[in-house]
Amino acid sequence: MLKAFFLGAVLSGAIAGVVGSQGSSAGPLDVHSMTLGDFRVFWSWPVFLAGSGLAWALMLLQK
Repeated sequence: MLKAFFLGAVLSGAIAGVVGSQGSSAGPLDVHSMTLGDFRVFWSWPVFLAGSGLAWALMLLQK
């Protein structure tokens, strides 16, 4: 499951970065901006959970 969390975070960061930098929240994806020090980071919990679930299911299929 930890590998799936990593892949979900990569997917969420990529999608939220593209959508958030355009100034959109993408409706149900709920992209929001967070400030970490001097950096602005975009994040989406729904995309993270869906991506982690998808990655976990794909890893289970590969067994």
